[in-house]
Amino acid sequence: MDPISGSAAPRRIHLAALPYPGRGHINALMNLCKLLSLRNPNILISFIVTDEWLTFLAADPKPQNIRFATFPNVIPSELRRANDFTGFLRSIHTHMEAPVETLLHRLDPPPTAILADAFVTWAVQLGKRLSVPVASLWPMSATVFSILYHFDLLKENGHFPADLSERGEEIVDYFPGVSKICLADLPSFFSGDGLQNVESAVNSARSVDKSQFFISTSVYELESSVIDALKAKFPFPVYTIGPSTPYFELECSAPNGGTDDYFRWLDSQAEGSVLYISQGSYLSVSSAQMDEIVAGVESSGVRFLWVVRGDDGRLKDVDRETGMVVEWCDQLKVLCHRSVGGFWTHGGWNSTLEGVFAGVPMLAWPIFWDQFPNSKKIAEDWKVGVRLKAVGGKDLVRRVEIAEFVKRFMNSESDEGRELRNRVSEFQEICRRAVAKGGSSDSNIDAFLTHISGEL
Repeated sequence: MDPISGSAAPRRIHLAALPYPGRGHINALMNLCKLLSLRNPNILISFIVTDEWLTFLAADPKPQNIRFATFPNVIPSELRRANDFTGFLRSIHTHMEAPVETLLHRLDPPPTAILADAFVTWAVQLGKRLSVPVASLWPMSATVFSILYHFDLLKENGHFPADLSERGEEIVDYFPGVSKICLADLPSFFSGDGLQNVESAVNSARSVDKSQFFISTSVYELESSVIDALKAKFPFPVYTIGPSTPYFELECSAPNGGTDDYFRWLDSQAEGSVLYISQGSYLSVSSAQMDEIVAGVESSGVRFLWVVRGDDGRLKDVDRETGMVVEWCDQLKVLCHRSVGGFWTHGGWNSTLEGVFAGVPMLAWPIFWDQFPNSKKIAEDWKVGVRLKAVGGKDLVRRVEIAEFVKRFMNSESDEGRELRNRVSEFQEICRRAVAKGGSSDSNIDAFLTHISGEL
């Protein structure tokens, strides 16, 4: 009760944030939660993860109004640690719902809304049972969402399944808001895990039908035609809040990065001379292909900072005059460093947006799922990077080709190099304007907070 007016005090917003248990998904949702908590210090956010994930996340700094709420590691350990993506997905859909529901019933105060990754498909029905609104967060591009949501169009037009060896160059132009795209640049539907898991991905996209809000980690100006098509389709609000990266935790104009050893090494390099290489945290290329990549990069003569998971003996003897190898780094801060002139990326959505936000040209080497359409955006739609044409084929990309490609990519003095860097600077400015006061993403965060308050 308000002591002055005598009316009931407004109910405090308590968001239960439910990520899909993968690093890129968790990062995107946590960054959004930090943005929301900074915008409204009175909001309470319970970030729901397994006990195992808490051990990875507990040391990361976060605002005081974000707390962790945990449940047991219900996904079998053999699925968590192996590359059994199909089994991992199945386990999320069958094992997580019950303990999460139990946890939500125990939260104090009770949640007033659920902010859930759309790949946790049962979250919408869970919200319905708890009588709280659900905001579905889509952590990939709006383009990929439209493709998955309208997946039946592929079947209706005879494009699924398809033999990419013969039909990969066929053009698809019927997804609402999506620019023309060839079959080979669609998410990896047509082989391996992609073929097995397409139904699960489609269900994830379509699960938002029953939510009360749709939140995209994209930037409106980067995918305006797709976002406009979604706004026309859905009866509930569609908010773009991207990039959902930790841009609010750094000052990208700072000439130096930090006190870590790799930042000191970057400080000693010439402006724009370093190729930053990070090929993702989940899948990687074959061992034979990695041999060619390492040899190609080293023979290119380009200096590099390389993030390598685990102990890769191929890079153990790197001369610090040539490059530096680390197991982890503060990626966005590295990309914003003055000495970084290029970003070799797998094309994951978070990394793609970080590259654009930092204004760094990208060399895309897609490996899995949405990395293919993201790489097409980088190289063809936005023209802020390049990709190796042979990527995705059955043959190895040889070291000689890689070395020549890297040298050409990092040459900022060529006509091609200058045009690429001018283009990525334009897109960097688009992202900066979106998150600035009154920009599209900034305004959408405020609108979501206002709307979610009205649902209470």
